[in-house]
Parts: sequence; C-alpha cells; structure tokens
Amino acid sequence: MLTCSKMLVIRSNVAPATVFRSWCRYYSERNLLKLKDRGFIQDVFPAETANKASTMLGSSSQTVYAGFDPTANSLHVGNLLVLVGLLHAQRSGHQPIALVGGATGLIGDPSGRKTERKQLETETVHRNVESLMEQITTIFANHERYFWDTKLAALKPIVVVNNADWYQQYSFVDFMANVGRHFRMGAMLSRSSVQTRLQSESGMSFTEFSYQLFQAYDWLHLLRHYGCRFQLGGSDQMGNIMSGQELISRIEPKEAVFGLTLPLITNEEGDKFGKSAGNAVWLSSERTSPYGLYQFFVRTPDTEVERLLRLLTFLPLPTIEQTMARHRRTPELWEAQTLLANELTRLVHGEEGLQKAKAISQALYSGDISTFEHMDVVDISQCFDGAPLCKVLPEPGMTVLDIAMRAKCFPTEKDAIRIISAGGFSINFKKVKNVAEVLVPSVHMISNKVSLLRVGKRNYYIVQWFM
Repeated sequence: MLTCSKMLVIRSNVAPATVFRSWCRYYSERNLLKLKDRGFIQDVFPAETANKASTMLGSSSQTVYAGFDPTANSLHVGNLLVLVGLLHAQRSGHQPIALVGGATGLIGDPSGRKTERKQLETETVHRNVESLMEQITTIFANHERYFWDTKLAALKPIVVVNNADWYQQYSFVDFMANVGRHFRMGAMLSRSSVQTRLQSESGMSFTEFSYQLFQAYDWLHLLRHYGCRFQLGGSDQMGNIMSGQELISRIEPKEAVFGLTLPLITNEEGDKFGKSAGNAVWLSSERTSPYGLYQFFVRTPDTEVERLLRLLTFLPLPTIEQTMARHRRTPELWEAQTLLANELTRLVHGEEGLQKAKAISQALYSGDISTFEHMDVVDISQCFDGAPLCKVLPEPGMTVLDIAMRAKCFPTEKDAIRIISAGGFSINFKKVKNVAEVLVPSVHMISNKVSLLRVGKRNYYIVQWFM
C-alpha cells in the first residue's frame, strides 16, 4: 500500500487582504441547505431526512467532507464546485474535510465514465496525492486571505486526509469479511453507474464494481474518527453516497448521516465543465497558467455566466443581480465574465497570479510586447499554456519564412506562404506579410532574446534566440 503523508491540518495565519471588500463576509448562513437560493444544493439523501439535516446544519457545527481521487497531479475546474462547497461549509462555521483517495485512486471511480480508467502506477498515485493535498491547502489559504476577514471570525481549519492511511491496516480478506458482508448485491447492481457500464460494450471490471465499498467505508471511518455526518459531492456521486449511508445504517444504526449533492456543470455540448474535447483546464499553474485559467472564464458564454457567478463565487446575490443587469445593457464590456475570472483566478492563484493574468491579457489586447521583456522564456511559455518553444541560433539572411518553418508554425512551406501573405502571421504582435523579409534583432526580437510568433488569433509559438 501507499505510504503517503498523514493528515494535514492547515491553520493559516495570513493577514486579510489589504483592501477589505463589501462581500468579504465574516459570516455566512450556517444552514448549507439555504444555498439552494444560489442553485447550489441539488438533493439531500435520504430525501425523507431533509428536515432533520436542515435542523442539524442550522443549529450546530457539523463536519462535512468531500473526496478527490488523484487521477492526475492537479485538480481541474470541474472540481471547483465541490471545493467551493467545502469553503461554504467552512464559512458557515462547519468543519471541512478534504479526502484525497490515495487508495481509491488505484481502483478508479466508474461514475460518469464509459470505459475503465487506465491503471496508474503506485508511485504516480503517491505523487499525485501530494500535489492535490498541497493544491487544496493553497486554495483554502487564498480564500482566507482574500475572501474572509479573520479579525472578525476564525475559520475552522481545513483537514486534509489520505484514505491510503487507514486501508494499510486491512488485508483484502479482513476488509471483505468485516465490511463487504454488509453490502447487498441487488442494491449495488442497481446503481446507475453500474447499470450504464454493464450495458456498455466494454462492460465493468470487479475492481471498478468494488469502488463503492471503499468510498462507503471512507465515510464510516470519518464518522468514527471525526464525527463526520455530511458528505458533499456532485450529483453523479449519488450512488456512492447511497452506499456509504447504507453501510453506516447497518454498522452504526444509531448514527444519522446525510448526503448533499451538487449540480453537474456542463457546457453547451454537454461535456463536463472544463473538459471539452478532452482538454481539461487545470488548477495547477504548471499545467494551465493563471492567464489560461483567467481566459477560460472570460470566454464564458452569456447564457452561462450568471449561473457560474452564483455557483462558483461568494458574491452576494444582489451583487450578482446588479452586475448582470449592467451586463445585459452593455454585453460588449464583458463585465460579468471579467468579474467571474477575477474571483476564481484570485481564489486559485492568489492576487499575484491574478495580476499576472490581467497584465498578459492587457498586453495581448493592446499589442504591447513590453510585458514579456522581463519574463523568463519558461514563464512566457506557461502564459500561453505550453506554447511550443523553439531554440534557434540566428543565421545571416534568415527570413520570416525561415523562422516560421523552423518553429513549425505551418505543416508545409506552401501553407506558410499562403497564410503569411494573407496577413495571418505576426511576430511580437506585429503582422508580417512578406515571407522574404530578413529578420533584424532590433525589430523581430525583444530584449530577452525572445520572439513571439502567432498564427491566426490564438496559436502561439515561442522562439528563444542564442546569440
């Protein structure tokens, strides 16, 4: 089994933001179910206990957990809703727990998938766990610093745990004997995630089928050790939440536990939020730059922006409604999208990341290349989400066509000549139409020996000159 780090309790001592904003509230409504006003809570499970859950959440501090499997070394924007849910719980005076699945990540959650996940190496999962734990604590620290006034009320510190730590005590036989006996095949087979896969061409492995046992036991473990009675998850996690509630009802029948599901966010094509065309928008700056994250939210369609402001920010509803009223009058200003991008980039990357993203956005909009003159070439590449980097030793008489082909901006020379001549190519934000134009350092390179090539509007290539 994995030997990842033990539980982390993060107690941030950072000072509040220099400028305290009107929506940087020191208290939120204790009853999380009232987040339905924002479209945030979709269902309570079991449904017949909704009133009891509401009473418990409204009357005393509860412990709320959500799980994240380390299938990659970074979370993506699709995880933001659950993270914001835990933050709402923290803002409401409850104890948040983020569980990173160092054990369940080796199994793979079948929910919402048409095929089985590719099995990850144990060491890869170990590294992913460490990265996710660090990322989660950073986001909570950013929230405390930029979205909360610590002088008025203290937040309960986020607790981050790794479920590999408690599965190390179990052998497979012990787990099946002590935990597996409490599950019923009929209920397990009835789960929608199981039914969908059983009817698919690829079918479902026993490994995936067993996932719900482990997630159910996670909740039982957190109940016993942290008094955790509430689990938060996307609506596609309902089957796993049901399994956990059923296990606890059999082993700890006197304990009442509740599942809170959140709506799934999809784009206009029906793809999961941030995963269109299989390209996730990551929360790690090494995989998606702060600029890339910022631009992702700036490009939010008008039809979606109000919903995302309600779901993913802590802005009061009147502030959102006023913003949307102005946005509808002057949609060309993109006020709502800019507000969304500002809030979420600050939450994920802090004020420094936000300011860097805005500076790059302004530079691209205005065509001011000077923003990049004091940046390292690696940082420039990250600004453009890993734009191809080409290292070149200049040669006498090198032309625009030469560097375009050297940087692999075009598949063929014929394509290069056609597109460059038509005005579809630029160097350092200046269009270049003459393919035979000879490169001049003072014209085609910036002071840090870099040239930024662009094909069309969004395809960037970076040239680092060795002189």
